[in-house]
Amino acid sequence: MRSAGVLMPITSLPSPWGVGALGAAARHFVDFLAAAGVSVWQVLPVVPTSFGDSPYQSFSTFAGNPYLIDLDDLAEEGLLASDEYANRPWGGDPQRVDYGALYRERFCVLRLAVRCLLAGERGEFDAFCSQERAWLDDYALFMALKDAHGGAPWDRWEDGLRLRMPDALAEARAAHAEDVLFWKAVQYLFFRQWDRLHAYACTAGVRIMGDLPFYVAGDSADVWSHPEQFELDGNLRPREIAGVPPDAFSAIGQVWGNPLFDWERMRAEGYRWWFERVRAQFKLYDIVRIDHFRGFDSYFAIPAGSETAAGGRWRPGPGIEFFRMMKEALGTCDIVAEDLGYLTDSVRQLLADTGFPGMKILEFAFDSRDGGGAAYLPFSYPTNCVAYVGTHDNDTALGWLETALPDDVATAREYLHLDPVEGEGWGFMRAIWASPADLAVVQMQDLLELGCEARINIPSTLGGNWVWRAQPGFDSDELASRIRHNLELYHRLPPSP
Repeated sequence: MRSAGVLMPITSLPSPWGVGALGAAARHFVDFLAAAGVSVWQVLPVVPTSFGDSPYQSFSTFAGNPYLIDLDDLAEEGLLASDEYANRPWGGDPQRVDYGALYRERFCVLRLAVRCLLAGERGEFDAFCSQERAWLDDYALFMALKDAHGGAPWDRWEDGLRLRMPDALAEARAAHAEDVLFWKAVQYLFFRQWDRLHAYACTAGVRIMGDLPFYVAGDSADVWSHPEQFELDGNLRPREIAGVPPDAFSAIGQVWGNPLFDWERMRAEGYRWWFERVRAQFKLYDIVRIDHFRGFDSYFAIPAGSETAAGGRWRPGPGIEFFRMMKEALGTCDIVAEDLGYLTDSVRQLLADTGFPGMKILEFAFDSRDGGGAAYLPFSYPTNCVAYVGTHDNDTALGWLETALPDDVATAREYLHLDPVEGEGWGFMRAIWASPADLAVVQMQDLLELGCEARINIPSTLGGNWVWRAQPGFDSDELASRIRHNLELYHRLPPSP
């Protein structure tokens, strides 16, 4: 069935408290999507951010981001008083997230809310802790220990904790019991608010598409608590790390630094850790986009300590066996495969064998720096794909027109019949809405006709990413009506109830 989606990070929603959250603004956005006839809200990973504030480098693949907990909703529940958070310095620019301010202020406020929560009836909280024990106990201890070590990564902790010696862990749990309880309570508050928002979206006929990063961060509760799942040496340090080779966008490639999976051991254990990870995603989302899907076919391994990716090598991934076993363990899952980047025939075959829809990026069709060409022109899209103008890693449509090579821009303008009266960004969106793709997703920034200043992320750079925020009133009735008209024209409205 033809449908339409909007990519909008939750952090980008408006709020007086420094960052978008799971409360009233998120619910209003769901109402906006439903009024516009949009049936899919795509979000970025909602995990806790770490180095560089990236949702793709998280302290946990299972936990929720404390910054997304809505303070006004906590106040309505009686867990906060408004004057406990209203007058704090949440950042000086309402159009950008100030992660430094969030780090300084948010946890002080959440400690006040947790103190109130734990002073009341704890039945639901205790049940949550019991249900999520498999990951929550280690995550909460990990975060408490990071605080106790001034934020230092776990591989710099004393050996007893770094190597998870039982006596050292027991002593740490006792010494940091109060902080461990705090971090568990924060997760309870996050998931309680998430479940409410997800239920609200379901009632409105809006499915949420989440994003699962392929790798996990080295400095994470995941690697600290399950080092056997990763390729580490005797000192628990990576022998090789993740990245991608040099390409048209980067002459030195990208060094991501994540530890690599020990696929041989994982296979021997029936990929249990990975399947639990996927299962957790489907507790959150209706659809899951798996980032860097090609890593299941083959992945790029770079010697640890390398400053560039030039010395890396391709190594085989688990292949179709992984997905066959996953289907046996989890049943049929609604998955989108991020099949971008350097593709080979074997990657294409793996995608075909899974049956998952891949991704088509319209900007790639015209950008000679990427060399995507005709495969990304709308006439060539299969129905079983998700079409985008660009993703969070690409510029907005208007930003692309400002920064791409002049000949490429001229070709795009001619091919798409871009019209300043319609709005050139709307011409890009019109093309994917009219395409054969079952699902067409546009960035909110394109609907708002914003340029480079609203780009979410520039890969392989630090600073200035993940900060864009929309302003109050962005999700207007007028804009919803214009979107709905286009989706009706291109037969992407959901069926009438």
